[in-house]
Amino acid sequence: MLKLPTPHYDKLLACLRNDKLPAGDRERMEEALHQYQQWIQELESIDSVQSNSVERLVEATNRYKRFIELDLIFDSSNNFLYRQKGQLKLDNTILEEFLPQLIYRSLRGLDDSFEIGPKNTFAGLSFISSLGNPGQGGEPLLRTKNQDFILGKKLYLQTGFDSQFTNSKLLESHLGYVCAECKTNLDKTMFQEAVATSRDLKIAVPSSLYFLVCEFLDMTPVSITATQIDDVLIVRKSRRISANVRQEYKNPEARQRYRQAYADFLDASKYYPDVFQRMIDKIQTLIDDTSPGIDRVLERGHF
Repeated sequence: MLKLPTPHYDKLLACLRNDKLPAGDRERMEEALHQYQQWIQELESIDSVQSNSVERLVEATNRYKRFIELDLIFDSSNNFLYRQKGQLKLDNTILEEFLPQLIYRSLRGLDDSFEIGPKNTFAGLSFISSLGNPGQGGEPLLRTKNQDFILGKKLYLQTGFDSQFTNSKLLESHLGYVCAECKTNLDKTMFQEAVATSRDLKIAVPSSLYFLVCEFLDMTPVSITATQIDDVLIVRKSRRISANVRQEYKNPEARQRYRQAYADFLDASKYYPDVFQRMIDKIQTLIDDTSPGIDRVLERGHF
């Protein structure tokens, strides 16, 4: 069975071991670990043969995410978990851990030779060799990009000046057939960075897919037609809570006064399965796009 990454689980453990964690939150963090195990067990019980697999995977994740965001962080009687959300990354790593689970349990035709999760991905190759100093194997220089998520394979490149590869250079990276950048709040600067990244990755692997996946939109939408981004997915179909409203949540007493309003916001901005389904459908089309036989091509009239 393919081993999937656990960035969210790692953050839960790190928080539990944090010396600054208030004693009153320690029991709550232990309950969060228990809830996490139940969430993963539910995900593992779902596979691609079920027609509603994406919907069930998202539904289970929404229940767990609501517990983390509301019951664990927002309801804490201390300020540590809420004030340190950006550093602790307890809530925004759920998406990073969910995407590999979603891909692995929703797609048909994948085998365990593929790797899924955050990887250092091939983005280009150049040589710093010169006429006066040919160097070892032409001195290849690998250009890579750290991706939050890829569906790809480990890549080995060996360069040398003879067919026996004596005095050669071996490089390792990953070839990303599907790449995704995960953002909590997508703003214009992040979008522009994704445009540049997608261009580099598409030059390296022209048939690849590149997704920009965000929870909340924090910019004016623009057309992606002129870019190499295949889709910008706003999985919560919402803008984030405005800064003046967030200011009202500055202490536990205030958070309790506004708890119902915050709970209503979470319920309205849950993960939406149709957004993830769009991603799955595009990837499945890529998997199914094998070289067709001539009889099939003539039957369809196109290829």
